[in-house]
Amino acid sequence: MEFLNRVAVITGGGSGIGRAVAAAMARRDVTAVALVDMSEAVEDVAEKLNTEAGRVFAIPFQGDTTDEKFRASVFDAISRKYGTVSLCVPAAGITRDDLAVRVDKNTGKARIYPVELFKQVVDVNLIAPVYWALEMIGRVAEERAAKGLKRWTPEEGMQGSVVFIGSISSQGNRGQISYASTKAGLEGAAATIMKEAMYYGVRCSVIHPGFTDTPMVRAMGADYVAKNILPFTQLGRLIQPAEIADAICFMLANSAVSGELWVDAGWHAPA
Repeated sequence: MEFLNRVAVITGGGSGIGRAVAAAMARRDVTAVALVDMSEAVEDVAEKLNTEAGRVFAIPFQGDTTDEKFRASVFDAISRKYGTVSLCVPAAGITRDDLAVRVDKNTGKARIYPVELFKQVVDVNLIAPVYWALEMIGRVAEERAAKGLKRWTPEEGMQGSVVFIGSISSQGNRGQISYASTKAGLEGAAATIMKEAMYYGVRCSVIHPGFTDTPMVRAMGADYVAKNILPFTQLGRLIQPAEIADAICFMLANSAVSGELWVDAGWHAPA
């Protein structure tokens, strides 16, 4: 599936992997990208991407990805100007890391991970990505219905593609009970969506990045990265966002690719 004449939506597009995916799509001649982020910095990022590309393709949208009305407004705006969205990379995500159970040394009482934090991570990392994908698939389905088309056939060519951002933490990682749960949940969501969305000619898969040089990872601190991450990766360095972006574009474009792709630099969590 070529990127030419395609319209994409990327959440978390203001930095890290999302920004890198937008730049990679520009090099592959995508028509337009809705660049979505919570931060107002997304405006500057879009401007810089457009300057680098020598054309206007990145359209910034600032808002909360868990907001249903905001999601619909993004699809309405980008589709009205450029056509139906057929590429979706919901990359926005958060971490709220802490041990699942911690015993207070003074009182001997156990403190369990706060349920409100768990729900917050689920909303952003699992529910929101699934519904951004479903928004795109629903609009592709509506467009087909308007044309009198029913079950997709291979002769039509692929109608769309979704890549969720999983994580190596989906295999389990100390201190990431909420984050790991959401990333594992995306695997089940993608497998189910793939079975259903192929009726409309839309593929869905998951990429599992290892520790990548993004603001989220850098926030852990240089000492933590040097002690707890780099010794357990075969490359001996953090993965670059551009490397993840290239893998995502491969998954979006190659119709034979399904399921999950691990881009982890050979990292394995210590016991």
